[in-house]
Amino acid sequence: MSTAVTSLTEKPTACIALADGTIFYGKGFGATGTTVAELCFNTAMTGYQEIMTDPSYAGQVVTFTFPHIGNTGVTPEDDETANPVAAGMVVKWDPTLSSNWRAVGELGPWLEKRGRIGMGGLDTRRLTRAIRQQGAPHVAMAHHPDGEFDIEDLIAKAREFAGLEGMDLAKEVTCSQSYQWDEMRWAWPDGFTKRATPGHKVVAIDFGAKRNILRCLASAGCDVTVLPATATAEEVLAHNPAGVFLSNGPGDPAATGEYAVPMIKEVLAADLPVFGICLGHQMLALALGAKTVKMNHGHHGANHPVKENETGKVEITSMNHGFAVDAQTLPEGVIETHVSLFDGSNCGIRIADRPVFSVQHHPEASPGPQDSFYLFERFVEAIEAKSA
Repeated sequence: MSTAVTSLTEKPTACIALADGTIFYGKGFGATGTTVAELCFNTAMTGYQEIMTDPSYAGQVVTFTFPHIGNTGVTPEDDETANPVAAGMVVKWDPTLSSNWRAVGELGPWLEKRGRIGMGGLDTRRLTRAIRQQGAPHVAMAHHPDGEFDIEDLIAKAREFAGLEGMDLAKEVTCSQSYQWDEMRWAWPDGFTKRATPGHKVVAIDFGAKRNILRCLASAGCDVTVLPATATAEEVLAHNPAGVFLSNGPGDPAATGEYAVPMIKEVLAADLPVFGICLGHQMLALALGAKTVKMNHGHHGANHPVKENETGKVEITSMNHGFAVDAQTLPEGVIETHVSLFDGSNCGIRIADRPVFSVQHHPEASPGPQDSFYLFERFVEAIEAKSA
Protein backbone atom coordinates (compact mmCIF):
# COMPACT_ATOMS: atom_id res chain seq x y z
CA MET A 1 0.00 0.00 0.00
CA SER A 2 1.51 3.31 -1.06
CA THR A 3 0.93 6.36 1.08
CA ALA A 4 1.05 10.07 0.26
CA VAL A 5 1.29 12.26 3.33
CA THR A 6 1.18 16.04 3.26
CA SER A 7 3.59 18.10 5.36
CA LEU A 8 1.08 19.02 8.03
CA THR A 9 2.00 20.65 11.32
CA GLU A 10 -1.02 19.05 12.97
CA LYS A 11 -2.65 15.66 12.93
CA PRO A 12 -4.55 14.94 9.69
CA THR A 13 -8.31 15.08 10.11
CA ALA A 14 -9.26 13.80 6.65
CA CYS A 15 -8.25 10.86 4.54
CA ILE A 16 -9.03 9.63 1.05
CA ALA A 17 -8.40 5.98 0.14
CA LEU A 18 -8.23 4.79 -3.47
CA ALA A 19 -9.30 1.27 -4.37
CA ASP A 20 -5.68 0.41 -5.28
CA GLY A 21 -4.60 1.11 -1.70
CA THR A 22 -3.15 4.59 -2.20
CA ILE A 23 -3.86 6.89 0.75
CA PHE A 24 -3.87 10.68 0.89
CA TYR A 25 -4.12 12.56 4.18
CA GLY A 26 -5.21 16.14 4.70
CA LYS A 27 -7.32 18.55 6.71
CA GLY A 28 -11.08 18.11 6.72
CA PHE A 29 -13.73 20.80 6.49
CA GLY A 30 -17.46 20.80 5.95
CA ALA A 31 -19.39 17.78 7.22
CA THR A 32 -17.85 14.87 9.11
CA GLY A 33 -18.23 11.18 8.28
CA THR A 34 -17.41 8.99 5.29
CA THR A 35 -18.49 9.03 1.66
CA VAL A 36 -17.82 6.53 -1.14
CA ALA A 37 -17.81 7.62 -4.79
CA GLU A 38 -15.94 7.89 -8.07
CA LEU A 39 -13.13 10.45 -8.06
CA CYS A 40 -12.76 13.03 -10.85
CA PHE A 41 -10.90 16.30 -11.29
CA ASN A 42 -12.14 19.67 -12.53
CA THR A 43 -9.82 22.30 -14.02
CA ALA A 44 -12.16 25.31 -13.74
CA MET A 45 -10.76 28.43 -12.05
CA THR A 46 -14.19 29.63 -10.94
CA GLY A 47 -17.62 28.19 -10.20
CA TYR A 48 -16.95 25.76 -7.36
CA GLN A 49 -20.44 26.31 -5.94
CA GLU A 50 -22.08 25.64 -9.30
CA ILE A 51 -19.93 22.52 -9.66
CA MET A 52 -20.88 21.15 -6.24
CA THR A 53 -24.59 21.74 -6.93
CA ASP A 54 -24.55 20.41 -10.51
CA PRO A 55 -26.70 17.23 -10.49
CA SER A 56 -24.38 15.72 -13.10
CA TYR A 57 -21.80 15.22 -10.32
CA ALA A 58 -23.96 12.78 -8.36
CA GLY A 59 -21.86 9.84 -7.21
CA GLN A 60 -18.56 11.73 -7.61
CA VAL A 61 -15.97 13.41 -5.40
CA VAL A 62 -14.47 16.40 -7.22
CA THR A 63 -10.78 17.28 -7.04
CA PHE A 64 -10.28 20.96 -7.88
CA THR A 65 -6.97 21.54 -9.68
CA PHE A 66 -7.19 25.32 -9.13
CA PRO A 67 -5.86 25.99 -5.59
CA HIS A 68 -7.87 29.09 -4.63
CA ILE A 69 -11.23 27.61 -3.62
CA GLY A 70 -13.57 29.53 -1.32
CA ASN A 71 -12.43 33.02 -2.26
CA THR A 72 -15.81 34.10 -3.65
CA GLY A 73 -17.78 32.59 -0.77
CA VAL A 74 -21.25 31.20 -1.42
CA THR A 75 -24.60 32.69 -2.39
CA PRO A 76 -27.97 31.03 -3.07
CA GLU A 77 -27.98 32.73 -6.48
CA ASP A 78 -25.20 30.39 -7.65
CA ASP A 79 -26.86 27.10 -6.72
CA GLU A 80 -27.66 24.95 -9.75
CA THR A 81 -30.03 22.91 -7.58
CA ALA A 82 -31.27 23.19 -4.02
CA ASN A 83 -28.37 21.36 -2.34
CA PRO A 84 -24.92 20.03 -3.21
CA VAL A 85 -25.12 16.86 -5.26
CA ALA A 86 -21.42 16.04 -5.59
CA ALA A 87 -20.38 13.58 -2.88
CA GLY A 88 -17.45 15.70 -1.70
CA MET A 89 -14.61 18.02 -2.70
CA VAL A 90 -10.82 17.87 -2.54
CA VAL A 91 -8.69 21.04 -2.71
CA LYS A 92 -5.01 21.98 -2.56
CA TRP A 93 -5.25 24.45 0.31
CA ASP A 94 -7.73 25.11 3.08
CA PRO A 95 -10.66 27.15 1.71
CA THR A 96 -9.80 30.83 1.66
CA LEU A 97 -12.07 33.37 3.32
CA SER A 98 -14.46 35.02 0.94
CA SER A 99 -13.77 38.41 -0.61
CA ASN A 100 -16.66 39.10 -2.94
CA TRP A 101 -19.55 41.52 -2.76
CA ARG A 102 -22.09 38.81 -3.62
CA ALA A 103 -21.05 36.40 -0.87
CA VAL A 104 -23.52 35.68 1.93
CA GLY A 105 -21.54 32.85 3.57
CA GLU A 106 -18.36 30.78 3.66
CA LEU A 107 -17.69 27.51 1.85
CA GLY A 108 -16.87 25.34 4.89
CA PRO A 109 -20.05 26.03 6.91
CA TRP A 110 -22.09 25.81 3.69
CA LEU A 111 -20.80 22.28 3.06
CA GLU A 112 -21.26 21.27 6.70
CA LYS A 113 -24.88 22.40 6.76
CA ARG A 114 -25.55 20.39 3.61
CA GLY A 115 -23.80 17.20 4.68
CA ARG A 116 -20.89 17.26 2.23
CA ILE A 117 -17.27 16.48 3.13
CA GLY A 118 -14.38 18.70 2.09
CA MET A 119 -10.67 17.94 2.32
CA GLY A 120 -7.66 20.20 1.80
CA GLY A 121 -3.92 20.26 2.35
CA LEU A 122 -2.90 17.45 0.01
CA ASP A 123 -1.04 17.07 -3.27
CA THR A 124 -3.83 17.55 -5.82
CA ARG A 125 -1.30 17.35 -8.68
CA ARG A 126 -0.38 13.81 -7.69
CA LEU A 127 -4.03 12.93 -7.18
CA THR A 128 -4.89 14.31 -10.62
CA ARG A 129 -2.06 12.30 -12.22
CA ALA A 130 -3.46 9.17 -10.57
CA ILE A 131 -6.87 9.87 -12.08
CA ARG A 132 -5.43 10.46 -15.56
CA GLN A 133 -3.23 7.37 -15.45
CA GLN A 134 -5.61 4.91 -13.80
CA GLY A 135 -8.94 6.25 -14.96
CA ALA A 136 -11.47 7.71 -12.52
CA PRO A 137 -10.81 5.62 -9.38
CA HIS A 138 -13.28 4.48 -6.76
CA VAL A 139 -12.56 6.12 -3.41
CA ALA A 140 -13.68 6.34 0.19
CA MET A 141 -13.18 9.75 1.81
CA ALA A 142 -13.44 10.35 5.54
CA HIS A 143 -13.41 13.43 7.76
CA HIS A 144 -12.92 12.70 11.47
CA PRO A 145 -11.81 15.59 13.72
CA ASP A 146 -10.03 13.13 16.04
CA GLY A 147 -7.82 11.97 13.17
CA GLU A 148 -8.57 8.30 13.75
CA PHE A 149 -9.11 6.29 10.55
CA ASP A 150 -9.68 2.61 9.83
CA ILE A 151 -7.58 2.53 6.67
CA GLU A 152 -8.31 -1.08 5.78
CA ASP A 153 -12.04 -0.45 6.08
CA LEU A 154 -11.81 2.63 3.85
CA ILE A 155 -9.91 0.70 1.18
CA ALA A 156 -12.48 -2.09 1.39
CA LYS A 157 -15.32 0.41 0.97
CA ALA A 158 -13.60 1.90 -2.09
CA ARG A 159 -13.18 -1.55 -3.61
CA GLU A 160 -16.80 -2.48 -2.91
CA PHE A 161 -18.15 0.60 -4.73
CA ALA A 162 -19.94 -0.61 -7.85
CA GLY A 163 -18.98 2.41 -9.95
CA LEU A 164 -21.08 4.51 -12.31
CA GLU A 165 -21.24 2.05 -15.21
CA GLY A 166 -24.73 0.58 -15.28
CA MET A 167 -25.93 3.06 -12.64
CA ASP A 168 -29.11 5.08 -13.24
CA LEU A 169 -28.70 8.23 -11.13
CA ALA A 170 -31.19 10.42 -12.99
CA LYS A 171 -34.03 9.06 -10.87
CA GLU A 172 -32.19 10.23 -7.74
CA VAL A 173 -31.76 13.86 -8.84
CA THR A 174 -34.83 14.51 -11.01
CA CYS A 175 -37.81 16.54 -9.83
CA SER A 176 -40.64 14.63 -8.16
CA GLN A 177 -43.39 16.43 -10.08
CA SER A 178 -43.79 18.85 -12.97
CA TYR A 179 -43.37 22.59 -12.54
CA GLN A 180 -43.22 25.80 -14.57
CA TRP A 181 -40.04 27.83 -15.03
CA ASP A 182 -39.97 31.51 -16.04
CA GLU A 183 -36.79 32.89 -14.42
CA MET A 184 -34.26 34.31 -16.88
CA ARG A 185 -30.48 34.65 -16.82
CA TRP A 186 -28.78 36.91 -14.28
CA ALA A 187 -28.12 40.39 -15.63
CA TRP A 188 -26.77 43.56 -14.06
CA PRO A 189 -28.21 45.47 -12.27
CA ASP A 190 -31.49 43.58 -11.74
CA GLY A 191 -30.15 40.07 -11.13
CA PHE A 192 -32.67 37.36 -11.99
CA THR A 193 -35.92 38.54 -13.57
CA LYS A 194 -39.06 36.75 -14.76
CA ARG A 195 -40.36 36.42 -18.28
CA ALA A 196 -42.97 39.14 -18.78
CA THR A 197 -44.34 38.02 -22.16
CA PRO A 198 -45.66 34.70 -23.47
CA GLY A 199 -43.13 32.44 -25.15
CA HIS A 200 -42.87 29.18 -27.04
CA LYS A 201 -44.16 26.19 -25.10
CA VAL A 202 -41.24 23.89 -24.34
CA VAL A 203 -41.18 20.72 -22.26
CA ALA A 204 -37.85 20.11 -20.53
CA ILE A 205 -37.12 16.59 -19.34
CA ASP A 206 -35.25 16.77 -16.05
CA PHE A 207 -32.52 14.12 -15.94
CA GLY A 208 -30.71 16.41 -13.47
CA ALA A 209 -31.28 19.83 -14.99
CA LYS A 210 -29.15 22.79 -14.00
CA ARG A 211 -31.11 25.94 -13.20
CA ASN A 212 -29.03 28.04 -15.55
CA ILE A 213 -30.05 25.86 -18.49
CA LEU A 214 -33.70 26.55 -17.70
CA ARG A 215 -32.89 30.26 -17.36
CA CYS A 216 -31.25 30.24 -20.79
CA LEU A 217 -34.32 28.64 -22.33
CA ALA A 218 -36.52 31.28 -20.70
CA SER A 219 -34.22 34.10 -21.84
CA ALA A 220 -34.28 32.73 -25.39
CA GLY A 221 -38.08 33.02 -25.48
CA CYS A 222 -39.45 29.79 -24.02
CA ASP A 223 -42.24 29.09 -21.56
CA VAL A 224 -40.77 26.04 -19.87
CA THR A 225 -42.61 23.13 -18.28
CA VAL A 226 -40.24 20.75 -16.49
CA LEU A 227 -41.16 17.06 -16.28
CA PRO A 228 -39.46 14.25 -14.30
CA ALA A 229 -36.95 11.94 -15.99
CA THR A 230 -39.49 9.11 -15.96
CA ALA A 231 -42.11 11.06 -17.94
CA THR A 232 -43.68 9.09 -20.78
CA ALA A 233 -44.08 10.36 -24.31
CA GLU A 234 -47.81 10.56 -23.70
CA GLU A 235 -47.22 12.85 -20.73
CA VAL A 236 -44.79 14.99 -22.73
CA LEU A 237 -47.06 15.37 -25.75
CA ALA A 238 -50.10 16.07 -23.55
CA HIS A 239 -48.61 19.54 -22.94
CA ASN A 240 -48.75 20.20 -26.70
CA PRO A 241 -45.17 21.55 -26.75
CA ALA A 242 -43.62 23.41 -29.65
CA GLY A 243 -40.28 21.82 -28.74
CA VAL A 244 -38.73 19.34 -26.31
CA PHE A 245 -35.50 19.81 -24.36
CA LEU A 246 -33.44 16.92 -22.92
CA SER A 247 -31.38 18.02 -19.92
CA ASN A 248 -28.02 17.12 -18.45
CA GLY A 249 -27.72 14.58 -15.66
CA PRO A 250 -25.53 11.96 -13.93
CA GLY A 251 -24.84 8.27 -14.28
CA ASP A 252 -24.67 5.81 -17.15
CA PRO A 253 -26.76 6.96 -20.14
CA ALA A 254 -27.42 3.35 -21.15
CA ALA A 255 -29.01 2.67 -17.74
CA THR A 256 -31.21 5.79 -17.82
CA GLY A 257 -31.96 5.02 -21.44
CA GLU A 258 -33.88 1.89 -20.44
CA TYR A 259 -36.91 4.12 -19.83
CA ALA A 260 -35.89 7.42 -21.44
CA VAL A 261 -35.00 6.17 -24.93
CA PRO A 262 -38.49 4.79 -25.71
CA MET A 263 -39.96 8.15 -24.70
CA ILE A 264 -37.49 10.05 -26.90
CA LYS A 265 -38.23 7.80 -29.87
CA GLU A 266 -41.94 8.59 -29.62
CA VAL A 267 -41.22 12.31 -29.29
CA LEU A 268 -39.08 12.11 -32.43
CA ALA A 269 -41.94 10.36 -34.20
CA ALA A 270 -44.12 13.39 -33.37
CA ASP A 271 -41.74 15.48 -35.53
CA LEU A 272 -40.99 18.16 -32.90
CA PRO A 273 -37.80 20.23 -32.58
CA VAL A 274 -35.56 18.56 -29.99
CA PHE A 275 -32.47 19.95 -28.24
CA GLY A 276 -30.28 18.01 -25.80
CA ILE A 277 -27.34 18.85 -23.55
CA CYS A 278 -24.85 16.46 -21.89
CA LEU A 279 -26.82 13.37 -20.74
CA GLY A 280 -29.65 14.62 -22.97
CA HIS A 281 -27.19 14.53 -25.88
CA GLN A 282 -26.22 10.97 -25.05
CA MET A 283 -29.89 9.96 -24.67
CA LEU A 284 -30.73 11.40 -28.07
CA ALA A 285 -27.81 9.51 -29.63
CA LEU A 286 -29.01 6.26 -28.06
CA ALA A 287 -32.54 6.88 -29.34
CA LEU A 288 -31.13 7.37 -32.84
CA GLY A 289 -29.26 4.07 -32.70
CA ALA A 290 -25.75 5.07 -31.56
CA LYS A 291 -23.86 3.79 -28.53
CA THR A 292 -22.16 5.42 -25.55
CA VAL A 293 -18.89 4.48 -23.86
CA LYS A 294 -17.29 5.10 -20.45
CA MET A 295 -14.34 7.48 -20.71
CA ASN A 296 -11.02 6.99 -18.91
CA HIS A 297 -11.33 10.07 -16.72
CA GLY A 298 -13.96 12.13 -18.51
CA HIS A 299 -14.03 15.84 -19.29
CA HIS A 300 -14.55 18.22 -16.38
CA GLY A 301 -13.61 21.88 -16.65
CA ALA A 302 -14.31 25.30 -18.14
CA ASN A 303 -11.55 25.52 -20.73
CA HIS A 304 -12.37 22.75 -23.22
CA PRO A 305 -11.98 23.71 -26.89
CA VAL A 306 -14.74 22.35 -29.11
CA LYS A 307 -14.83 22.70 -32.88
CA GLU A 308 -18.07 23.11 -34.80
CA ASN A 309 -17.35 21.07 -37.92
CA GLU A 310 -19.60 22.90 -40.36
CA THR A 311 -18.21 26.39 -39.66
CA GLY A 312 -14.75 25.62 -38.31
CA LYS A 313 -15.47 27.84 -35.31
CA VAL A 314 -13.76 26.89 -32.05
CA GLU A 315 -15.67 27.48 -28.83
CA ILE A 316 -14.22 27.45 -25.30
CA THR A 317 -16.72 25.40 -23.34
CA SER A 318 -17.60 23.95 -19.97
CA MET A 319 -17.60 20.17 -19.78
CA ASN A 320 -18.80 17.66 -17.22
CA HIS A 321 -19.18 14.09 -18.40
CA GLY A 322 -17.68 10.67 -17.83
CA PHE A 323 -19.44 8.96 -20.74
CA ALA A 324 -19.34 9.90 -24.43
CA VAL A 325 -21.19 9.13 -27.63
CA ASP A 326 -19.20 6.76 -29.84
CA ALA A 327 -19.09 8.67 -33.13
CA GLN A 328 -18.26 5.48 -35.03
CA THR A 329 -21.74 4.15 -34.21
CA LEU A 330 -23.73 7.13 -35.48
CA PRO A 331 -26.24 5.88 -38.07
CA GLU A 332 -26.65 7.24 -41.57
CA GLY A 333 -28.46 10.57 -41.57
CA VAL A 334 -27.03 11.63 -38.18
CA ILE A 335 -24.24 14.20 -38.59
CA GLU A 336 -21.43 14.81 -36.13
CA THR A 337 -21.52 18.58 -35.60
CA HIS A 338 -18.96 19.17 -32.83
CA VAL A 339 -15.74 17.48 -31.70
CA SER A 340 -13.38 17.96 -28.76
CA LEU A 341 -10.01 19.41 -29.76
CA PHE A 342 -8.48 17.73 -26.70
CA ASP A 343 -9.11 14.15 -27.76
CA GLY A 344 -11.39 14.16 -30.82
CA SER A 345 -14.35 12.73 -28.91
CA ASN A 346 -17.88 13.52 -30.06
CA CYS A 347 -19.42 16.73 -28.75
CA GLY A 348 -22.50 17.23 -30.93
CA ILE A 349 -24.92 15.67 -33.41
CA ARG A 350 -27.89 16.61 -35.53
CA ILE A 351 -30.34 14.83 -37.81
CA ALA A 352 -29.60 15.83 -41.39
CA ASP A 353 -33.08 16.91 -42.44
CA ARG A 354 -34.84 17.72 -39.16
CA PRO A 355 -34.58 20.30 -36.34
CA VAL A 356 -33.14 17.77 -33.89
CA PHE A 357 -29.71 18.38 -32.39
CA SER A 358 -27.67 18.07 -29.20
CA VAL A 359 -24.26 18.89 -27.71
CA GLN A 360 -22.08 17.28 -25.08
CA HIS A 361 -20.77 20.53 -23.61
CA HIS A 362 -22.67 23.07 -21.47
CA PRO A 363 -23.59 26.20 -23.47
CA GLU A 364 -25.31 27.75 -20.43
CA ALA A 365 -22.16 27.77 -18.27
CA SER A 366 -20.45 30.68 -20.14
CA PRO A 367 -16.82 30.23 -19.02
CA GLY A 368 -15.72 33.79 -19.77
CA PRO A 369 -16.90 34.39 -23.35
CA GLN A 370 -20.44 33.25 -23.99
CA ASP A 371 -19.39 31.19 -26.96
CA SER A 372 -22.23 28.69 -27.10
CA PHE A 373 -25.41 30.62 -26.24
CA TYR A 374 -26.29 30.54 -29.94
CA LEU A 375 -27.48 26.96 -29.44
CA PHE A 376 -30.48 28.13 -27.42
CA GLU A 377 -31.28 30.67 -30.14
CA ARG A 378 -30.93 27.92 -32.75
CA PHE A 379 -33.49 25.83 -30.83
CA VAL A 380 -35.97 28.72 -30.75
CA GLU A 381 -35.40 29.46 -34.43
CA ALA A 382 -36.20 25.82 -35.18
CA ILE A 383 -39.42 26.10 -33.16
CA GLU A 384 -40.42 29.29 -34.98
CA ALA A 385 -39.66 27.77 -38.39
CA LYS A 386 -41.70 24.70 -37.52
CA SER A 387 -44.63 26.83 -36.35
CA ALA A 388 -44.59 29.16 -39.35
